[in-house]
Amino acid sequence: MVAKRSAGLLLWRRRETGVEVLIGHMGGPFWESRDEAAWSIPKGEYTPDEEPMAAARREFAEELGLEAPEGPWHPLGEARQSSGKVVTAWALEGDLDTSLVVPGTFTMEWPRGSGRFSEFPEINRAEWYGLDEARRKLVGGQRVFLERLLPLVGADG
Repeated sequence: MVAKRSAGLLLWRRRETGVEVLIGHMGGPFWESRDEAAWSIPKGEYTPDEEPMAAARREFAEELGLEAPEGPWHPLGEARQSSGKVVTAWALEGDLDTSLVVPGTFTMEWPRGSGRFSEFPEINRAEWYGLDEARRKLVGGQRVFLERLLPLVGADG
């Protein structure tokens, strides 16, 4: 079986207190009451006929309702998630007002097996966090992207 693939963008900015990254709390009932390890970079699946960078740009816009800022994209490589999905990510320095985020939605059967389908936000909020806090909040399989970001931003984390 071929692993599913996702592509995403890790937006970062500099503040007096250090580097911050933009991450989103995953939407849907499974993540609702969780905080630690329940956040993700804006990302989503793509098909073999789509370029990963194009998918990352599309998914950023779909999940946040805002276009990615302009600027150079820096590859952060791939990481395998606990689900087996392979995520490819890029870093981009930029800023974004989280009060303007209008997340996309998805539909799923909930509760499972009930025959009822409901719509949920892809992410239910997006926030800026310093690197230490982001490490706690991100799902485990994406924390490697923070480590790969460090040489780029010149931070010691």
